[in-house]
Amino acid sequence: MKKEKGIIFGAGFLGNRLSGVLGYPVVPRTACDLTEPRQIQAALEAYQQEVVINCAGKTGGPGEIGIDWCETHMEETIASNVIAPINLSTACSRKGIYFVHFGSGCVYYGDNNGKGFSEEDPPNFYGPQFYAMTKIDSERVLRNLPGLLLRIRMPIDNRHHPRNLIDKLAGYTRVIDVQNSMTTVPEMIVAVQALIETREQGIYNLVSPGTISAADIMATYKSLVDGSHTFEVMGLEELNKITKGIRSNCVLNASKLQEKLKSKGLAMPGIHVAVERCLREYADAKRQR
Repeated sequence: MKKEKGIIFGAGFLGNRLSGVLGYPVVPRTACDLTEPRQIQAALEAYQQEVVINCAGKTGGPGEIGIDWCETHMEETIASNVIAPINLSTACSRKGIYFVHFGSGCVYYGDNNGKGFSEEDPPNFYGPQFYAMTKIDSERVLRNLPGLLLRIRMPIDNRHHPRNLIDKLAGYTRVIDVQNSMTTVPEMIVAVQALIETREQGIYNLVSPGTISAADIMATYKSLVDGSHTFEVMGLEELNKITKGIRSNCVLNASKLQEKLKSKGLAMPGIHVAVERCLREYADAKRQR
């Protein structure tokens, strides 16, 4: 990938992870309020970049990791997940800057009769969960503006981080055994680089082929990372009783991304292979710590 100027909005888990690979500086929320168009304009003029990546968004609050926070902080969630990306996308469009937005695949429920939901299928999860509602609202607007919209799900990384799905699941005593589409961060970064290089447009389901469950991940975690780890499997009905918003459990069709990567001589491994690789590297990093 050729070296080019870019910036990343959102100094969180994915923003910092991408910055470490792409070399783009991260603009923290304290340096630019994305709900204020004038501040966005000033930031774009100051950096004079070719690429803008938006990783900013609310998936929880200070001291509370989890989208249940959004159910009781609606104004802040709307500002961050709807107003901010629309403002940033609009500003980039006016200046002719290539815009990349990290959205969510948690806008569906189910497996679409075994086919998985494609980029063209309208979201069907508007209502049971406020976080998903804001992601659907922003996607409805952003898909009509220039840029690349990436849908990710439950990001899994090969290193410790509180927002890494591995760390989240390891902290639970009970998990569900429902098949889902998921995103592994190392493979995600390779895909993002490839898509940016040729300035791809539109929506992509940025998930690995195939499906996996939280119970599957924890079983492999027990085998590769911590043999003493224990967990129980619970049903969806039990999960829904302890969460404020119903969780999205869905399967996305990754064919569009796979075909695009294939045309570039790349391939994204299946989710079970990718997760096992992440867990092996996670275990190595844990031993080094």
